[in-house]
Amino acid sequence: MSPIVLVAGAVSLYATVGVRDFPVAYASRSKPSWVEFGCSGVALSVSRVQAAFGHRVRLCTLVGDDSAGTAVRDDLARLGLLGPGVLRTPVSTTGVVLVNEQGRRMGLPYLSPIDHEVYPWDVLEAQASGADLLVLTNIRPIRPLVGRAARLGVPIAVDLHQIDGPDNEYNRPWLEHASVVFASHERLPEPGVWAGEVFRRFPRCGVVGVGMAERGAAVALRDGRLIRVDAVVPGRVVNTSGAGDALFSTFLAVWLRTGDPVAALRSGVVHAGWKIGFRRPSAATLRPGELAALCEADPPRVVVGRWD
Repeated sequence: MSPIVLVAGAVSLYATVGVRDFPVAYASRSKPSWVEFGCSGVALSVSRVQAAFGHRVRLCTLVGDDSAGTAVRDDLARLGLLGPGVLRTPVSTTGVVLVNEQGRRMGLPYLSPIDHEVYPWDVLEAQASGADLLVLTNIRPIRPLVGRAARLGVPIAVDLHQIDGPDNEYNRPWLEHASVVFASHERLPEPGVWAGEVFRRFPRCGVVGVGMAERGAAVALRDGRLIRVDAVVPGRVVNTSGAGDALFSTFLAVWLRTGDPVAALRSGVVHAGWKIGFRRPSAATLRPGELAALCEADPPRVVVGRWD
């Protein structure tokens, strides 16, 4: 049977707005290049990719009893993701993404409505029954549950985004308990150095991934291998928002199917490069056959070395 993947995190209603450039010059009224509305967030991005690969997704999220929440629930129902793990809260999370003509983006996520809530443990535990992987995003309602979730014996995966090092106190629960840890490169040393520090200090972790934007991505394994894949962009760059989510979620999907970290990272890099050609990358997802064909048509350079 296909794997069961629990995904816990935020799903928000976003406005994505095209602007000329950064910084945005002040004007009392300004005409945007384009505007699109839709649901997004790490949890939704991961869930959509897992579902596209045929995995059985159990989404755990908090959605408000407001007009934004109505739109979110409608979208989740359309995608087959509206299940018992989608719980009601008074106010929805929302956000704005500004995107310039070169595809650079500035995200303004508004997660404050749920920052002081804790997702109910009994629901998460029930949804985790029989799961093959727990993707526990690093939002505040999930943080108190990470240690308890680790005791369920199911591997945990997380993307820590712009973490600044292994002493980051907020992200410590995920560093201590996750088997797969991804992050973005901006505030980290080179991938091999970062991976070595994570493996030395956090024995549960076996896979460390780093997204490096135009330099591609790298994955280090506890056995000493360091896999690097160069970036590819099959089309033009429209919106780089969510490229890291695409890399992370696609790596997990292919890794679950094949157990091959090289194929998983290559697929993640190609999928991310394809997605950033859309105004709303989170809404554009390739199925496995389509992604495999794209990997063959425009194969990125892969280098396998050592981090140790």
